[in-house]
Amino acid sequence: MANQANVNQASILQEILGLESSPVAVKFLTEATALDGFRLAEKSRYCQALMRARRGESVYLTPDEITCPASARALGFKSPPEKLLSGEMPAAYGLFGSAMAASRTVGDMPVLEMGKYKAVALAPLAAAPFEADVVVVEAKAEQVMWLALASMFTTGGRRTFSTGVLQATCVDATIVPFLSGEVNMSMGCYGCREATDMAPEEAIIGIPGRKLAEVVSSLERLGEKALPRVRSKTVYEMYRSQTGSGGQSRSK
Repeated sequence: MANQANVNQASILQEILGLESSPVAVKFLTEATALDGFRLAEKSRYCQALMRARRGESVYLTPDEITCPASARALGFKSPPEKLLSGEMPAAYGLFGSAMAASRTVGDMPVLEMGKYKAVALAPLAAAPFEADVVVVEAKAEQVMWLALASMFTTGGRRTFSTGVLQATCVDATIVPFLSGEVNMSMGCYGCREATDMAPEEAIIGIPGRKLAEVVSSLERLGEKALPRVRSKTVYEMYRSQTGSGGQSRSK
């Protein structure tokens, strides 16, 4: 049975932002027992399991089924191959100018304790029966921007986001928020953009589960005034009518 708070929060996120896919609730499991209503994501990368959850499936991923060595290491599921740690593998893909640069990036990745978790469950937020460890939203950059602003609506200041432009879904949007307790955003990476349906204009953000209610509440406040005003493009349209410059608004 879905958690009612999850249902309500998912509805608010969808309505205010106009999301084209579901926010995803992520839960780390210390036992690999099947959850009611969840399907095993067979032979899947983490980013692909996340994609399936965005599209409405409830799935779980285990060390036996995960196919990406980088995310397997990050989730504490499997020890990494030497070619990953040495940087040889990422450099061979043309992602870095040298194996040394790639190795430095891989070495800086936050990872979960090896063997601590036996599975990870992912579900559309509205269907998740658990309180999420992390909620991941993959959406257009403008929609992600509002969530980032909502995360600092009551505190102000500045947000510093951590990314290696590598392992965007598993590390940037999931593990970093889980370990740090802070919202983290990423522009995507080679892996998730090649292996999933992530669109060129989309970005991704991870919200610690315990902060979701605060972020959603702040988003509601933003939705009262700031968000609709920005989307109306009033100032741009005024400028365009006065100067004849700027062409057609790309938001329409």
